[in-house]
Amino acid sequence: MQRPADADFWARLSWAVSAHRATFLEETYAANASRWHRLTRDNIEAVRSRLTPRARLAVWPDLLTDVDAALASLPGEGLVEVLWEDEDGRITSAVVDETQFEAVASRVAGARAAGVVSLATDERHPLFTAVLPDSDGVLRARWQTEPTPSDRDWAFLKTLRRGQVVTGTVTTIADFGVTFVDIGGFTAMINIPELSWRPINHPSDVVGVGQEITAEILDVDMVGERVPLSLRAVQEDPWPQVAQRIGQVVTGPVTKIVPFGVFVRIEDREDGFQGLVHTNELDASSETDIEVGDALTVKIIEVDVPRRRIALSQTQARTIRP
Repeated sequence: MQRPADADFWARLSWAVSAHRATFLEETYAANASRWHRLTRDNIEAVRSRLTPRARLAVWPDLLTDVDAALASLPGEGLVEVLWEDEDGRITSAVVDETQFEAVASRVAGARAAGVVSLATDERHPLFTAVLPDSDGVLRARWQTEPTPSDRDWAFLKTLRRGQVVTGTVTTIADFGVTFVDIGGFTAMINIPELSWRPINHPSDVVGVGQEITAEILDVDMVGERVPLSLRAVQEDPWPQVAQRIGQVVTGPVTKIVPFGVFVRIEDREDGFQGLVHTNELDASSETDIEVGDALTVKIIEVDVPRRRIALSQTQARTIRP
């Protein structure tokens, strides 16, 4: 599928320019005929208004400010397009072969920045591409192009929808807690809160690299080309069952002490739910000497399912010290 230069494309382009990932737009308006436009956050719409209908667009990163390094990338032979920007910001390009490399190098020598772009389809590596649709929004131009990874991602994302259940393989668990999952060649992500209904310390408590999982798509971000998933969305929510335990008296370990009370685990499992015993609900006799690991007998007095909070009371039970 060839990406149309529609609203999603221009939003993606604006995002890439703002993130300093893209600065040039190549407009190919006829076979082997193109114009180059430097992009800023302020001029994208102005550039867009001047483009030729049905033109092919390619988005590129910035030129090299090390002009000598740019010229060093000239191939031994073959046609290439050399692009350079002078001190006044004017952009010039020339299609040359090995017989003209020396001449073009002398023209580029005083430039502020330069780059070399191959004319071979399979050697061109823009960030992403698109074709301008007609004024009625229909894409009628058909260019033979080599899709970039971003173009392939776009085509795949067009097949996805929010709420869809997909199967994938865990590829990476990042140090910052995000789990990355391969779904059909595209890398989606799961944040820690979406891994489990239960409290966990690290994604590796739930999943492992190489594991096949089934998850629900939370969103399809065509601009940032991101797909957040939820593993817990395809699991039964245990919180309604916890709400049925209001009034029960349980004994569990103190897991955390905070200025406004203590947290107690009310289930006999490492990932068991924890509730807060507010200072107003602590026995005055034990309030000052409770330590993490102490066993506390408490009563479940409230379960707020929407906010995922459990309120406990010690004053309506008794304390057992190990």
